[in-house]
Amino acid sequence: MSSSMIFVTDDITISNQEHPIMCLDLSEQVGKYFRVIPAEIWGVENNLSIANMDFYEFAKSVGPGGIFRGF
Repeated sequence: MSSSMIFVTDDITISNQEHPIMCLDLSEQVGKYFRVIPAEIWGVENNLSIANMDFYEFAKSVGPGGIFRGF
């Protein structure tokens, strides 16, 4: 099953020095989210779009502040 997600820029994205963008799950765990630094968005989007990885795999790999910074 491919995953549907949306990336959201909000006040936290703008005010945090890492500019973490919210990645919101729209398929399996609707409403669940994690944040991802801009340099890692491509990997999240690519892997979720082709169902190579699941949303939870990224969500469980977040670091401090609930931000995914890569594996």
